[in-house]
Amino acid sequence: MASRLSQYGACFLLVQLMLGCSPEPAAQNQATQALDLSNASTDARTPQADSKLVVAFGDSLYAGYNLGASEGFPSALERALATRGLKAQVVNAGVSGDTSAAGLARLAFTLDGQPRKPDLVIVGLGGNDMLRGLAPEETRANLDKILAELKARGIPAMLTGMVAAPNMGRDYADAFNPIYPDLARKYDVPLYAFFLDGVIGQRQLMLADGIHPNAQGVAKVAGSVAPLVAEALKGG
Repeated sequence: MASRLSQYGACFLLVQLMLGCSPEPAAQNQATQALDLSNASTDARTPQADSKLVVAFGDSLYAGYNLGASEGFPSALERALATRGLKAQVVNAGVSGDTSAAGLARLAFTLDGQPRKPDLVIVGLGGNDMLRGLAPEETRANLDKILAELKARGIPAMLTGMVAAPNMGRDYADAFNPIYPDLARKYDVPLYAFFLDGVIGQRQLMLADGIHPNAQGVAKVAGSVAPLVAEALKGG
């Protein structure tokens, strides 16, 4: 496991070097959030009675950065679940640039905006925290509160994880990387250990920025995540 985390981290280091290690400017991030938030937690479709309602609650990796409306993770996951014979509506509640704190701040708004209580909320936040060097303790606390709120509402949850780039330092990685498995155990929720597993570092599966998957990469991720989601939904 440690070896795989090192490989993931090396890919992130390469990406950051290519980008000059410069995170998205705060002003641009705020503008992106303002633009995306209006669509992040609503969906014009009404879930069918025999269809599961899944909310994909995350950052740009969920939002479908620079992809068409039908190419992002929620749509790809919906199709992947359909191929497994599972009817589900996957709501895109991803906001580009979101940190775990920003996600926590909009959680109630997102949940209250759904047509009914979701059958599952998939949480994918923390990558922007890491890229900006935010304290892992804060990321852990925010994700903990998100999962606690979902538990309090009786909504099943699932986590997709992230890993720290090696240039963040050993101490940072030692504090950041255990967040997702620790919280998955604490709340007894499924965990897909690393969202970009199998796609990061593969140029044919990534956008030019080297951070976000292209449509083919998203489809690969969705196909890998779908079995865990299907199991969680059937269990529920």
